[in-house]
Amino acid sequence: MALALARKYRPRTFSDLLVQDHVAQVLRGAVSSGRVGHGYLLTGPRGVGKTTAARILAMALNCERKAEAPVPGEPCGECATCLRIWNGAANLDVIEIDAASNRGVDDARDLRERAMYAASEAEHYKVYIVDEAHMLTREAWNALLKILEEPPPRVVFVFATTEPQKIANTAAPVLSRLQRFDFRRIGPAAIRERLQYVARAEGLAVEDDALRIIAKYADGGMRDALSVLDQALSFGDGPVTAQRVRDILGLVADELHAEVLGIIADRAPERVFPLVSRLVDAGADLGEFLAAAAESLRALLMIKLGAEPEGLTETLRHALTAHADQLASGDLLRMLRIVADQEGNVRRSGNPRLVVETTLLRWAMIDRTVDLERVRAQGGGGTPAAPSHRAQPERGSAPRPQPPAGPPADPVVPVPVTTAPFSVDGIRAVWDELLEAAGRDKKILGIALAATRPVAADAPTVVLELVEDNPMYAETLERMRGTVESLLGVRLGAAVSLQVRSATAGGPASRPKRMTEAGNRAERLSKLRGKDPALDAAATELDLEVLE
Repeated sequence: MALALARKYRPRTFSDLLVQDHVAQVLRGAVSSGRVGHGYLLTGPRGVGKTTAARILAMALNCERKAEAPVPGEPCGECATCLRIWNGAANLDVIEIDAASNRGVDDARDLRERAMYAASEAEHYKVYIVDEAHMLTREAWNALLKILEEPPPRVVFVFATTEPQKIANTAAPVLSRLQRFDFRRIGPAAIRERLQYVARAEGLAVEDDALRIIAKYADGGMRDALSVLDQALSFGDGPVTAQRVRDILGLVADELHAEVLGIIADRAPERVFPLVSRLVDAGADLGEFLAAAAESLRALLMIKLGAEPEGLTETLRHALTAHADQLASGDLLRMLRIVADQEGNVRRSGNPRLVVETTLLRWAMIDRTVDLERVRAQGGGGTPAAPSHRAQPERGSAPRPQPPAGPPADPVVPVPVTTAPFSVDGIRAVWDELLEAAGRDKKILGIALAATRPVAADAPTVVLELVEDNPMYAETLERMRGTVESLLGVRLGAAVSLQVRSATAGGPASRPKRMTEAGNRAERLSKLRGKDPALDAAATELDLEVLE
């Protein structure tokens, strides 16, 4: 029977541990200097080398040739004792215990009694390796507490766990009696490099993209990566291809993720339903698909911000490069926030297909972010971009937009804008479009503007009349006067100076002397915002309604 790759290529020395140099250096130094602790706690994700490090420590303490080791503190890895420990075979001085099945107080008492006996040879150490240590009960830890505090000579306890917080909750006093080492996740690049070494050593033909997929899927665990490679080798003859690995792991092909990017870039929500139908018909894991799609967006955002994502196949990298100029960084960030809210729902939902479809539809139909300053600079005409969702609010008058000298300079998302004559009829012709744009910029602005009507237009002055003399609407229009002037200027193709007047008074909009309850409340809230600039800025920027 062939030995599994994860066992065959398990490290035999501290130097072989991947990305755990901070652990290897301390343990190697402790062995070489004779300052070995009596208790260690090794924590970290699964498959990163915790149990392996414990075995290497046991090998280094009991190696028959440790005096001849070229590197002090390292085991030879070849003597009979080292091989027996490395293989996990029966050994009088190195005892491995699975705490998941030996977790009770009786098991702990038995371990404590056995630890009192000396090692088989005078120069040897007795090493107890307790895996899944977080499974031990509170009573079991209490039974071990005394021996961990005052252990017999030449006895070492090594506890390995993926959940140290459970030990802290169950037996906090134990932690102060152990030296703790936190193992790191192994990066995709290091895993891929190790897989390439194994493939060369085994004489295997493996595609680079296949190794990238395995390294990414392993999620920091070297053991998982070697197990997947083993599985791919058993799948069939011939080279290990990327498609074979995807079939084994049930992953969606990169071409489908490239198709998702195309749907988003083309704003084509109608293509979502056929795509999801193909996924369902193929039996794809929709949760895995959505997570991978989010990773594609994350990789695209990294590329746009000048970072280099790891583990991309050539197909996916080509797709990301092709769509990089079509999607703004702000839009990608908002899409990632959407999927962060929905990803857990896929696993819990009774209808995961609906969750995936709605998420993809929201991506495809999302409003695009455009810089409002660019709109102001363009001033109108042509096809300027829509106002930004995150534009900064303005107070008082603002720089007037100037007529454009030519077509807009590379807008993020071209949005057709009608240019109307500078007249009341011209403003009324584009009024609905103006209200929609204002509502996209700030919801409260759209509501306030909808409560007005254009009554005069004599360049550069535009007069709007409040149909309802609402003080909150008047305050909003005054505070965001510059934004309204910019929106009007874009559609009229000229600079605009805005005036807002009251329908009842005929002059500038002002608060009436007699106010309704709603008006009184609006005035109090306005004063509250005036007293707190931070609150005012937050409410304006985030488009919030301030409540008493």
